[in-house]
Amino acid sequence: MQISSRFTIALHIFACVETFKDEYKVTSDFLAGSISTNPVIIRRILTQLKNAGLITVARGTGGIEPTRPLDKISFYDVYQAIEPVENGDLFHFHEAPNPQCPVGRNIHALLDDKLKTIQNAMEDEMKKYTLADLREGMRDLLAKEA
Repeated sequence: MQISSRFTIALHIFACVETFKDEYKVTSDFLAGSISTNPVIIRRILTQLKNAGLITVARGTGGIEPTRPLDKISFYDVYQAIEPVENGDLFHFHEAPNPQCPVGRNIHALLDDKLKTIQNAMEDEMKKYTLADLREGMRDLLAKEA
């Protein structure tokens, strides 16, 4: 199991928007340069963030704005926008284990609750961090560089 790089790219986008909003026109090309990826990938992620109601985008002008204060957008919100999980379950179970096998017959009873607990713990941790934390962390790092 691995969360794709689209999640960290989305966080990188928010960090760039916040860091450079007063200095540069923050476009998909600008973001792609910072992230070292194709602008098409950036545009797809921006569309996902927009569809989730996390940002507004003014095409052509590079106007990307969060729709809520940064302390009201959690890493979990971004994760949900970028990595929607099928049927709400992070872990995809193999289809139709053999009911004639004692392990196959009982594997769901053995694992379902444990896997849901693991998913809930990860999601709860993601809810603790916000884009405001990202902004403050970036400010601290840039101040140390100065």
